[in-house]
Amino acid sequence: MRRIYVVGTADTKGEELLFLAERVRAAGGTPHIVDVGIRDATVPVDVPAAAVAGFGPPGLRSGKDRGPAVAAMAEAFAAFAASRDDIAGMVGIGGGGGTSIVTAGMRKLPIGVPKLMVSTLASGDVGPYVGLSDIVMMPSITDMAGLNRISRVILENAAQAITAMSANPPAIAGGKPAIGLTMFGVTTAAVTQIVELLGTAVEPVVFHATGTGGRTMEMLVDSGLLSAVIDITTTEIADYLFGGVLPAGPDRLDCIARTGVPYVGSLGACDMINFWARDTVPERYRDRLFYQHNANVTLMRTTPGENRAIGEWIGGKLNRCDGPIRILIPEKGVSALDCEGGTFRDPEADRALFEAIEETVQWTAQRKLIRVPHHINDTAFAAAAVAAYREITARE
Repeated sequence: MRRIYVVGTADTKGEELLFLAERVRAAGGTPHIVDVGIRDATVPVDVPAAAVAGFGPPGLRSGKDRGPAVAAMAEAFAAFAASRDDIAGMVGIGGGGGTSIVTAGMRKLPIGVPKLMVSTLASGDVGPYVGLSDIVMMPSITDMAGLNRISRVILENAAQAITAMSANPPAIAGGKPAIGLTMFGVTTAAVTQIVELLGTAVEPVVFHATGTGGRTMEMLVDSGLLSAVIDITTTEIADYLFGGVLPAGPDRLDCIARTGVPYVGSLGACDMINFWARDTVPERYRDRLFYQHNANVTLMRTTPGENRAIGEWIGGKLNRCDGPIRILIPEKGVSALDCEGGTFRDPEADRALFEAIEETVQWTAQRKLIRVPHHINDTAFAAAAVAAYREITARE
């Protein structure tokens, strides 16, 4: 039986948990109350906190310090949630500690499984709680310190929402191969043309290369939801290495090594590092070349030395990949700003980037370099990228 998991700390939010479960049942769902509290529950539950704690370190609920206990329970609930195969949907309630515990488990559920978190923190910065998942955050409006006329309405809405979402959740359809592509404003023309040339035989899934976009794409690769990657825009690596505000993580490209999915990559927007408004740029960069994209976004041109480091970093990652790899070098520029007469046109910096890739990667029959004598946004480059994709996927 697939059930709706109703999750919270039954030591402090017992009344609210029971009410929420009752409203889920009234809406037609099958609730399953899971306690993730640190102390003893004040109400009956279906899964006691001790059972959840068993997925975490020994003695999780015996310590007196609440901070470490909450962190340990979050780890335990994440492992517990990942072990379940009967979750139709999950709804959680909590303040600061409860939100961190419940969302840790929600992030372990597959994309598409309904996840709704009613939280006192939902109107603030929820990035650390949502992560790369599809968690819906609902503000609780009042604190969760007993039921009242406001909290009853909020919890009723949450119950109806999670029950409706869980009743007939849309499956992530199969059929056409889903291809992940990375795009930035300055490589939009390239990716748009690639999508057009790919045609209707595949389903393109485009990710904005803003740090989160790249990480999300790679999570979907690990989940088996993307069958190949056309990673035209690797600018997040520049931000990661040199302190930009849209960085990849240190594990960028590791999923390609883990899964062996066919990979076509390039160096889109590696001519820039991203910062917010001009006054947020670190002092050490004050004498550099900048382009003011808008009042809130400032782009800084990478130097030959930085480009060399970017190329070597990418090359080191690619050397760990045993699947089919094609790397395209757009010899006439890597972004809309790095073109003839463009603000960031710097052949010396580009040459350092290209040479670092060429010299670092251990080229094999599976891992090939393709030099394209065109700009990244030219039609000829898009055609070369699609040809490379078709070559390495033809055997599948």
